[in-house]
Amino acid sequence: MLYVESPAVSVDFYRRLLGKEPLIDTPDFALFALDSGIKLGLWSASVVTPAVPHTGGGGEMAFNVGENAIVDELHEAWRELGVRIVQPPSTLGFGYAFVAVDPDAHRLRVYSPSPSLR
Repeated sequence: MLYVESPAVSVDFYRRLLGKEPLIDTPDFALFALDSGIKLGLWSASVVTPAVPHTGGGGEMAFNVGENAIVDELHEAWRELGVRIVQPPSTLGFGYAFVAVDPDAHRLRVYSPSPSLR
């Protein structure tokens, strides 16, 4: 579940990013089903009870795509969509990754684990 300022803005962003339509799309809440079976909920921070102290930037979602070439392909595709990239593809201690952010500054890490971790 991600708490967002504007579900409509976030739905548009994730619709373009994921190439999917939400399963649920209301003014205060939306739900996407990812290929992995995980559900991504987008809930308006203004109606969450109990209230949340802030949105975005406090964590990240990680997408294991399995291969470095796919990391590079998605980096280019997301960049072409105008997604803000905050870390270009880089080799890190756990693998190869890039980081983007959504409209609420939630971090989205796309990575391929190091061979020793597969």
